[in-house]
Amino acid sequence: MPDKTKKPVLGILGGLGPAASCYLYQMLIEHTPAARDQDHIDLVLSSRASTPDRTAFILGQSQEDPFDVMEQDGRSLVAYGATVLAIPCNTAHYFYDRLAAALPVPVLNMPELTVSEAKAAGCRKLGVLATDGTLLAGTYQLMCERAGLAWAVPGKTAQAGVMSVIYDQIKQGRRADKALWQAAVDDLKAQGCDRAVLGCTELSLVKRDEGLGSFFIDSTEVLCRHALLACGVQPVGF
Repeated sequence: MPDKTKKPVLGILGGLGPAASCYLYQMLIEHTPAARDQDHIDLVLSSRASTPDRTAFILGQSQEDPFDVMEQDGRSLVAYGATVLAIPCNTAHYFYDRLAAALPVPVLNMPELTVSEAKAAGCRKLGVLATDGTLLAGTYQLMCERAGLAWAVPGKTAQAGVMSVIYDQIKQGRRADKALWQAAVDDLKAQGCDRAVLGCTELSLVKRDEGLGSFFIDSTEVLCRHALLACGVQPVGF
């Protein structure tokens, strides 16, 4: 077991995908009140990009279970000194309960924290922008129901557009197709959503690159805030 008297160490179980993990690391740096290197948190980052695709497994399109790789990397992070873990991938939270039970340190639950913040901000109906895997798993829907918050997901055509933005554009280092993106947003607004969660960490890059407004709740920002707090740092700049 890690020595809890030592300075906290954040473990980032990343590579799911790499750009999202890199963005979380950058965000942690930018939102830490630091005058010198030593004011930043200690962290260790695993970027196992070869981890089997989470959505493909959840949808039954692949027999490659990502859990074993995630558990192995989680244990490696703990062995390296991590005292709390963050997973910058919403879809990977399909495996959250198994992973949290298998590891000896706390694992931050990004969807749960994000829904809690949405409700605290006065959201009445939350739209979910996420992968097919996350939607099929009901990750955000379940958290909304536990919080007593109404929810909606894009219709079939709009959801296909969201998947294209994630897989055909962001994961390939391209900017989001604005027409596809707006169609999904309009779909959720037509269903009465007053806020929408960027429930895939690749979609956090859309907010960064396109300057999305207050309609959106960024799950990566939520994870960043709580990771800093878990390491004893009061975030700034949000």
